[in-house]
Amino acid sequence: MKKVASYFLIALLGGGSALTFNHFFSQPEKVIITEKNDASNPNAHFVNYAPEGSVDFTKAAELSLNAVVHIKTNTTVSYYDPFREMLYGNGKFDQKMQSSGSGVIISEDGYIVTNNHVIKNADEIEISLNDKKSYKAEVIGTDPSTDIALLKVKDKGLPHISYGNSDVVKVGEWVLAVGNPYNLTSTVTAGIVSAKGRDINILRNDPLSGKTALESFIQTDAAVNPGNSGGALVNANGQLIGINTAIQSQTGAYSGYSFAVPVNIVKKVVNDLVEFGTVQRAYIGVSIRNIDKKLADEESISTLNGAYVSETMPNGAADEAGIKKGDVITKIGSVKISNVTELQEQVGQFRPGDDLMVTVLRDGKEVEIPVNLKNLEGTTKIVKAEDLKVAKSLGAQLADVSDEEKEKLNIDGGVKIVQLNGGKLRSVGITEGFIINKVDKKPVANTEEFLEIMKNKSGGILLEGIYPNGKKAYYGFGL
Repeated sequence: MKKVASYFLIALLGGGSALTFNHFFSQPEKVIITEKNDASNPNAHFVNYAPEGSVDFTKAAELSLNAVVHIKTNTTVSYYDPFREMLYGNGKFDQKMQSSGSGVIISEDGYIVTNNHVIKNADEIEISLNDKKSYKAEVIGTDPSTDIALLKVKDKGLPHISYGNSDVVKVGEWVLAVGNPYNLTSTVTAGIVSAKGRDINILRNDPLSGKTALESFIQTDAAVNPGNSGGALVNANGQLIGINTAIQSQTGAYSGYSFAVPVNIVKKVVNDLVEFGTVQRAYIGVSIRNIDKKLADEESISTLNGAYVSETMPNGAADEAGIKKGDVITKIGSVKISNVTELQEQVGQFRPGDDLMVTVLRDGKEVEIPVNLKNLEGTTKIVKAEDLKVAKSLGAQLADVSDEEKEKLNIDGGVKIVQLNGGKLRSVGITEGFIINKVDKKPVANTEEFLEIMKNKSGGILLEGIYPNGKKAYYGFGL
């Protein structure tokens, strides 16, 4: 009996510890993106005010409430039922699903920012304003690597929120979260910024475009629940400083911490989607890591802040600019860098071809180095949305053939299959590493030329090329 009692006591203490120390000691999979919710509750308006005498949020709430919208989506989900297959000979069936979230009007002519996961795979999107007006929305573009989507409704003179500057947001600053949790429309909650630059490992890399997930969330303790996704995080002046995206929770409901995409990243994504139809991601071209005491002692680094350069990519932006292995990146422009996440956030605000001043710590001295940023392919060219559609259809991430590969294989050019993710190429037996140098017997010099040819192709296609071991191959398929 005493043994049973002792086991009970241990279990009780363990459970208490788990509740007490939840926060970021929990595993990444416990972090839950605020899911869309289709509960039907009456409209309500709740406001959590800051403690008396600290901050008056009434003006900020007034500025933001009418610019935060309720998003409802209709989605078709396909299922397979083996019992249905046995009874009727067809186990496949579709089911309509309804869900909801929030969005933020950022211009008077109807551009709306929300989370990609709020509208993902939606057949129809309905937007409802605080004044009960409703619209059908079209998707202008999405960026899964930041979980941002841009919508558009047809109207003018709409209420909208002005952008703030997430770089100057301070830990401890009061903020409001505005959204529609559990379909409780026009809800405002208050809290403080708990931390910045949080990477909570909820987003995934895009295998087709090669874009890496960009996470540098603003963490707050303003209450955010399912349905708040895509809503506004605003400062005490009513300026947009982030898009509420995720919560950390064991249950799926708010338990103390919420996370927002910084508005400076949002602005960059929005501008790219409007101008190009897809996001232009820039890279310095380095492998980096955070600095801890062990690394600092091993490499004789005089600081624990910054991002340590463990490698530079050959012919990358950093390599060409003169950044070296062992440098510690401490600033991007005038913004100080404390860790890898903050570095990624700052670089994520620029496009390939942009010039950037990078400050590094080298041999105990700070050195300023101008860097011309590049894209993943090592060039400064703009990626076109239609090119990504072709790559998606083929199921491949593509890259130009390097000079070393040309010399080794005795070829003039071509397009290398870096990664396959389903699609046409995998289905015909092509494997990663294959270099396409002819399409329908016509030579192809590089990725840009290949994509341009494929955009105008239909019917049967013949690809000729060579593998890294020198083996030549031919593949035919239909588009």
